[in-house]
Formats: sequence, C-alpha cells, structure tokens
Amino acid sequence: MRTSLHLVRLSVLIFFLSLFSIHTSAQSISSANGKLELGIGLGPMFFLGDLGGSAGVGKTFIKDLDLPLTKLSKSAYLNFYPTEWVGLRISGTMGFVEGNDAEAPAKGGDEEDRKYRNLSFQSKINEAYAALEFYPTVFFEKYDGLQGKLRPYVLGGAGIYHFNPKAKDNNGNLVALAPLKLEGQGFAEYPESKPYKLTQKNLMIGFGFKYYLKENMYIGLEILHRKLFTDYVDDVSHNYYIDPIHFDSYLSPADAVTARSLYYRGIYTFPTTRPYQEFAQRGDPKQNDAYFSSMLRFGWRLGKSDARLKQLKCPVFY
Repeated sequence: MRTSLHLVRLSVLIFFLSLFSIHTSAQSISSANGKLELGIGLGPMFFLGDLGGSAGVGKTFIKDLDLPLTKLSKSAYLNFYPTEWVGLRISGTMGFVEGNDAEAPAKGGDEEDRKYRNLSFQSKINEAYAALEFYPTVFFEKYDGLQGKLRPYVLGGAGIYHFNPKAKDNNGNLVALAPLKLEGQGFAEYPESKPYKLTQKNLMIGFGFKYYLKENMYIGLEILHRKLFTDYVDDVSHNYYIDPIHFDSYLSPADAVTARSLYYRGIYTFPTTRPYQEFAQRGDPKQNDAYFSSMLRFGWRLGKSDARLKQLKCPVFY
C-alpha cells in the first residue's frame, strides 16, 4: 500500500513537471530571451518655445527649430512585454534645451522683432515617464523568434520632468531666472502673472521602429514629442514688460539689480526709458512650450534562453 502511494505521488509529480516543461519550451520558441528588455538611447532634444526661431512669423512645431542650439540627450529604458504586441516602458531622460533670439535671421521680416527682443535661456531637462507601446505588425509576422525582424511601433505615456531656466548676466555668469520673477510672478500689481513650478507633469506621444540584430539585441530609431502644461520653460510668457520699479519691493537688493538687468535685454528704440506693454511684446501666452527628442536606440532582451530554440523559426501558414 505504501509502495502504491509512492508510485502515485511520483506519477503525479512527473506529470506536472512534464506539463511545465512543455509550457516553458513553447514560451521559449516565441520569446526566447524573456519578457524584460533593457535599452539606452542617444539623440538630439529640440525646444519649441517663444525664443529664437526662423524667418517670418513665429510658428508652432518644427518651423522654428534652432538647430545650432540643439544638444544631445541620453535615455535609459526598461520594458516589460506581457505579450509581444504590447510593451510597458519606464524610462529616464537627461537632456538640454536652449533658445536665443540672437540666432534669429535678419531678413527684414517679422523675425526682426524677436531679434531686437534679444532674450535667451538654457535649461537642463531631467525626465522620468511611463509609456505603453503597441506593435501592430506582430499580428502579420510569418515566423517565431526575433532575429531579423523589423518592428514599427507607436507609444504614448505620461511623466514628470524638472527644468530650471537660466541666462547670462552682465558678467557672463549663468543666473537662475525663476527666483527673479521677471514677469512679476506673484506681484500684487500683476495678478494674472503666477509663479511656476520647476517640476511638472507632461504627456508624450511618439513612434519608432526596432530591428533585431539577434534574438536578444536590437537597434532602433524613435521620435517622442512632449506636451507641456507651462509656458515658462524659457521663462517667457506674458506679452508685456513689467515696470522694473516693483523688483525693489519683492526681491532682495542684489536680486533686484540682477532682475533689472535681465527682464529686458532688447535693443528697441523707445520713446521712454521703460519698455512698457504699449511699446513692445515680451512673449506669447497663447501657446505652451514643448520639446521633443529623436533617439537612436540600442537594447537587449533579458532572461533564460535555449541556444537551439533561439535559431528555431517556425513558419506560420494562413
């Protein structure tokens, strides 16, 4: 009786081990290198805001890109694939954005106003986000495995980012602009001008593709656009210059001196010594700032793999 019980237990154990082995093998064929993927990216980050731009009236999106000011950004990715056609991504990005009216061309058009305004800024961008990726062509693939496959995708997500606009003072030193309240943020005299936070939320949408050089290695390209909820990445928004006399009431004496030297840096000719609203426009509050990046990506699938199954590509017939 005891021997029979042992045989039954052993038979049940072998049965479940066999099922597990078959299930594991089947998963290895379709995803030989697991469901986790690590990646890195390198590419330019482009700013879209009030400063700089090309000839003519300022426009949104790529028309007013300042390519000479563009710097490289770096990203790291961690992806999880519950299935091959959906990916869950968390990522961190370090970038840099800049705008400078002095870079605007002098062609005698509407861009001359921006050139005469002569404002500039630069800021680091530190960003973390989560996104959902969708790979539509997976449904049309003719064999299992990853090597040799080109997979286009679209993605969307949300994140947080930190910025800190700075400009050079008269001595050539970079000065943080937000504490100087150059547009009267928080001043009782300008109730519509509110202080802004340097860490904010953003939304993103993008597209790209991956090409798998091996079962566990890919190279790819991605363009990712960020929608922001502030017009102050470049510290410029309102369409007027405040009266600089108010800096003395709200700032320390040293900061008031710096603020007066930076709130207006233009080369306009005015009928008075103070560039009030009726004489010049500082910014455009109708459109929030934005930025986007173009990334060359490299990545690796993580997890156990079977060398024999990695090379197995089973044709699929319809």
